Amino acid sequence: MARTRHHQAGYVFKKGPNWYVRYREDVQLENGSVQRIQKCHKLAEASGQYRTRSAVGELAEEFIRSVNRGEIRPESTMSLNRFIEDCYLPYVEEQKRRSTYCGYKNIWLRYVQPNGDVALREVRTFDAEQLLKDIARRENLSRTTLGHIKHFLSGAFRYARRQGVLENPNPMHDVEIPKARPAGETYAYSLEEEAQMLAILPEPTATVVATAAFTGARKGEIRGFTWQNYDGSEIRVEKSVWRSHVDEPKRPKSKGAIPVIAQLKLLLDQHWERCGRPRNGFIFSNELGKPMNLEALAVDVIRPALEKANLAWHGWHAFRRGLATNLHRLGVSDKVIQQILRHANVSTTMNIYVKTVSVDAANAMRTLETKCATTVQPERLGSTRIM
Repeated sequence: MARTRHHQAGYVFKKGPNWYVRYREDVQLENGSVQRIQKCHKLAEASGQYRTRSAVGELAEEFIRSVNRGEIRPESTMSLNRFIEDCYLPYVEEQKRRSTYCGYKNIWLRYVQPNGDVALREVRTFDAEQLLKDIARRENLSRTTLGHIKHFLSGAFRYARRQGVLENPNPMHDVEIPKARPAGETYAYSLEEEAQMLAILPEPTATVVATAAFTGARKGEIRGFTWQNYDGSEIRVEKSVWRSHVDEPKRPKSKGAIPVIAQLKLLLDQHWERCGRPRNGFIFSNELGKPMNLEALAVDVIRPALEKANLAWHGWHAFRRGLATNLHRLGVSDKVIQQILRHANVSTTMNIYVKTVSVDAANAMRTLETKCATTVQPERLGSTRIM
């Protein structure tokens, strides 16, 4: 049954340094029911052009018109926290990957919730930017993490607009990420480092590491590799495992076949023999046949072995960056590297995954030095010598 729309004029009053308008509005309660209650809305500071009641009257009339026309939905009166918890996170849980849902929920609980009791519709760009600044002051976060928080909040407001809860523009659109510490430099393993690891690691750990190094697959994708998707010449990426959840790969483009080089084929074939020549199941599994826990493998086996050999462990993703960098050093084209890593665009491959290592920089400068020796006249350099 449609609710009767009440027309009202509102009551303008001054409290402290500000002008407010008192009005009645339909508000959604915690149990989902709608109740009409008295509320106040701040209009402006009582200074400058808004020193008098008559001067602020036009602002009050504009706001009350939107209330009388029903442009403000009761759902928009809920707090940002309540909308995220009751509406947005359930949507993410249903539509997105499990890892995405857990990551979003963690962002909300850890960073947004302390500032999230503001009414959803009251959040302006200014308020959203202040929220990010408060988080940056409270937490020692990198700009990358603050960017993730902005992306999460922007998604919540986009969803509110799609559901008709909000009509105003997304307040996160023009928010500038506050100054913060830069993200830590990422690492890419060299072929030399990978060879050292393979020489000291026991099986099946060495084969797991070789698979990461020579396929460039993500950790979840390695856990999802199955014998039925390996034909001796390539491994097809069909699944990704996060914790105990078997899901689709990160993006549709992430699905695809990865060529298997001869050295990896030898290790995988030996691993297949040790496993009893299975026809299906996970290539790297535990005693229950479930996907192997690669984080536990790193803590229990890899780290101790590398520390004993004075080698550093930089995480599983360093192998993915390492493959991109090593292929780039060998002269493989950017587009081919993109295809092997199954990135959506080549800029991600080149800007994030390919690392310019010191030997490349030194070789580049020696090439420049040789070129200068044949093209730059000695007298142009004067008597200056580079030591």
